[in-house]
Amino acid sequence: MTGHTARTRRFALLAATAAMTVAATTLSGGTAVATALPVPQDINGDGYGDIVVPAPGATVAGKAYAGAVVVLYGSAKGVSAAKRAVITQNSPGVPGAAEEGDTFGASIAVADLDKDGYADIVVGSPHEKVGSRQSAGAVVVLWGGKQGPVSGVALPTLLESQGQAGRDVAAWSGPDGAQVLVVNHNNATRLTGPFKRSGQIVASSYLHDETGYMNAASYGDLNGDGAADRVLVNGRMGGRSGGAVYVNSSWEKTNRLHGGDGLFAAVGDVNGDGYGDVVLGDPDEPDPVEGPIGHTGGAVHVWFGSAQGVAYDEAPMTIHQDTAGVPGGGERYDAFGASVAVVDLNGDGADEIIVGTPGEAIGKKTYAGGVVVVPGRRTGQLGAGSYAFTQDTAGVPGGAEFDDQFGSTVSAGDLNWDGRPDLVVGAGWENDQGAVWVLPGGASGPLATSSVSIGPASLGLSKVNGLLLGGDHRQ
Repeated sequence: MTGHTARTRRFALLAATAAMTVAATTLSGGTAVATALPVPQDINGDGYGDIVVPAPGATVAGKAYAGAVVVLYGSAKGVSAAKRAVITQNSPGVPGAAEEGDTFGASIAVADLDKDGYADIVVGSPHEKVGSRQSAGAVVVLWGGKQGPVSGVALPTLLESQGQAGRDVAAWSGPDGAQVLVVNHNNATRLTGPFKRSGQIVASSYLHDETGYMNAASYGDLNGDGAADRVLVNGRMGGRSGGAVYVNSSWEKTNRLHGGDGLFAAVGDVNGDGYGDVVLGDPDEPDPVEGPIGHTGGAVHVWFGSAQGVAYDEAPMTIHQDTAGVPGGGERYDAFGASVAVVDLNGDGADEIIVGTPGEAIGKKTYAGGVVVVPGRRTGQLGAGSYAFTQDTAGVPGGAEFDDQFGSTVSAGDLNWDGRPDLVVGAGWENDQGAVWVLPGGASGPLATSSVSIGPASLGLSKVNGLLLGGDHRQ
């Protein structure tokens, strides 16, 4: 089966199930949305990082694709399905109501927005109907607390029919305050609060780029001043392998990074110099006729931060599976870069780049998927010392199967407070329903031994095809 055929089958399944809903036209291949896994943070204040897992295809009270999110609480022993909260729009305190095709949980971000010591969860429902506006989209914040998220409030969004507000969300909490970015089909809304549990939250500004088609957002500190820098990524653009990426753009000024395109961005300190770096996942195949950007099987581009931020006109450093030291080789539809996360896994002060390759063939099992970890380094080309995990790695539960798409999403954080970040991997199409794996952190990186997998049955979710537990990379 070709990559295009696999994608067509997948979104045909979504569209067929949602045919009765207003979301049917927006669940087709080019505009499907699903979340990354946010970096674990402490939502209930017990000192351990918690994972927020999307399930935007969940059936709720008989309503297909209403969507859900699952909080897996960390502990001294890590995470398990036993200590969890499953949240839908029918849960007490959650704004709105579960409706067919809402896809609640299609985007997720986590940050302490009200500065009370508990991390809060921002959740997008890009196919929510608002008034008469079909698929206008909606975004809510679920407040963290000792009992977990038991209440929330709707955030303001730009209301447009088919606008899909909540295609992606990003959240920041730093010395300069808290911010939220809400991406819709044409623009992004920036919210700067103040974020309070009582009182109305107002939109502070609308952002725009030169093409008007938005895909993803991220936050980070690129110049070491402690203030938020915004990273926005376009959707696919003709003649390129992905969309353009912008830093701190506005209506008045577009600051485009040159030399690489992609679909998903993360920020971290890859070279350990104290400044955040922009890491862009570029999983699509390049078009050798129309443009040179991209690489067969996918790539990751890195623009390095400095005291002046990133240099907009400098070409990035690029890593792919044909880079020296990176396992495998660039093959069509590997989707290297379909998910990215940036975390220091070995404690050397330079963040690793965690790269999902959900299209990777394992033996003859196409689209089984994998994850590649690219070590950070102070100088020189990235790639040396890279290593990979798949479901066929000894100690990883399960086994590689056709179309699991292990590595659809990736994240990492300290779930048991031992000072060693744990690796979190989603496979959005495991058994056509999805699942999440947690590989415990070790002295030099994640360990396959003692890793666990969590599927829909253990969470009490209906085992429906297209559940997308763990999230699916946008295609």
